Amino acid sequence: MRRRRTTIFFLILGICLLAITVALNVGWILLNAREVALLIFGIIFFALIITGLTLNTIFLLREIRRNEQHDAFLNAVTHELKTPIASIKLYLDTLLSRELEPEKRREFYEIMRADNERLLATVQQVLQASRTREKGRRLDLDELDLGELLTESAEILRSRHHLDENAVRVTLPKEPVLIMGDVRELQTVFTNLLDNAVKYSPDEVRVSIRLVAGPARYADVFIKDQGIGIARGDLKRVFKRFYRSSNTRLAPAVKGTGLGLSIVRAIVEKHGGRVKAESRGEDRGTTFHVRLPKQ
Repeated sequence: MRRRRTTIFFLILGICLLAITVALNVGWILLNAREVALLIFGIIFFALIITGLTLNTIFLLREIRRNEQHDAFLNAVTHELKTPIASIKLYLDTLLSRELEPEKRREFYEIMRADNERLLATVQQVLQASRTREKGRRLDLDELDLGELLTESAEILRSRHHLDENAVRVTLPKEPVLIMGDVRELQTVFTNLLDNAVKYSPDEVRVSIRLVAGPARYADVFIKDQGIGIARGDLKRVFKRFYRSSNTRLAPAVKGTGLGLSIVRAIVEKHGGRVKAESRGEDRGTTFHVRLPKQ
């Protein structure tokens, strides 16, 4: 709320300054219209002031927006770290203070392990975001079967979110699709995209993974969900750092740091490929298209 008021204040201030500048300069020019030199000087002076005020207002608005994104990121990371830590502490205190049945103890251990994995995933994502911005960092390239990598990613997703076999379908070509890539980095790409597909599916999870190896030198991966979709105006912004969905139906309840898709784009581009998001609008699902060069 404070950031929004600041934005409105600077907008009003910029408009007022522009209005005052216009009034003063028009009046001054009219009073001195007989003098050509003064007229030209007044026009130039007026244009410079207008340009300066406009640039100043744009700069302030960008800084405010950037600060809002940083604050949202810090709040998200703090929440993602604090929640599992508090949960683990609660269950540990319970285990230390009470005698529990073996089944109950095992249940607590499973919950603590899940919280620990969530904590580790958050830390790894922040570190990954930092690494992708390092200039000159080289990939550990090896020949790999893209179909096998997608199948493994689907298995990780089913295990992580306790999904049945039909929730995630993988369609592969008959022949192996070989590429040169960094296995760990590309695993991050597909697990991030698949995690997003699950997180933004409010009802029954249905995700399809399709690998297409055309005659060209590229392999195409399509990851499609039936979730909340993306507004057309947001399609070009989803890969920016700290971006969070503006869909009010589900997005506010979805946990995350806003780094996942920016990491995806950085890794794919380092492999010489590209990634884009496609959606027919909110509540109509999303398809992520990853294109990677074949070997």
